[in-house]
Amino acid sequence: MATTYLLSSPPSFKFLPKTLYSPSLLPLKNHSFFTLTKTPTNPTQKRFFFCKSKKNDDLIDAPDRLISAIVYFYPLFDGIQYGKYVINQFTPLQVLIQPLIPAIRVFKSFPLNGILVFFTLYFVVVRNQNFNRYVRFNTMQAIVLDVLLIFPDLLERSFQPKDGIGLDLMMSLDSTVFLFLLVSLMYGSYSCALGQVPRLPIVAEAAERQVP
Repeated sequence: MATTYLLSSPPSFKFLPKTLYSPSLLPLKNHSFFTLTKTPTNPTQKRFFFCKSKKNDDLIDAPDRLISAIVYFYPLFDGIQYGKYVINQFTPLQVLIQPLIPAIRVFKSFPLNGILVFFTLYFVVVRNQNFNRYVRFNTMQAIVLDVLLIFPDLLERSFQPKDGIGLDLMMSLDSTVFLFLLVSLMYGSYSCALGQVPRLPIVAEAAERQVP
């Protein structure tokens, strides 16, 4: 992506008088775009990979993208119980969830883990100005998505149907919630891996208001 960014603003070449060169383009004056490799002047110089966010002009480095992608696992882990019906019915979903089972068991091993992760992400990441806004926005989206799980949980606790149409409706609701969490995880993590800004329906605007 860095190469695409460079090529999107091609420098002026020798067709213009020398006095018209912009000082910012002088380092590129003799650059050849046909060079496939370039030996760094400093062999020990560290290389970082950057992506340019579509949301703003900030460069998103690899660690920020990784953190942003990981936080979307939080709402799925916290709401995995909503997939108890749909996972049992579809084998591909079982194969997809299987690698996550050890992490889910650790997350569910202590009843307060969900609350602890919530406060950790909110106060240590979202409210921490040392983190890139890209990281804080994605973390806030994951938090808002997890907070929305309160509503289906309240419905289940209030009705608890045992059979009939009530049970069918509850199964449909749980499966819809789980699939929404799964799709949000896949879309959010994939977008962050590319350095793009995922905007989840329902939660994006709320996350924007919470991130300074």
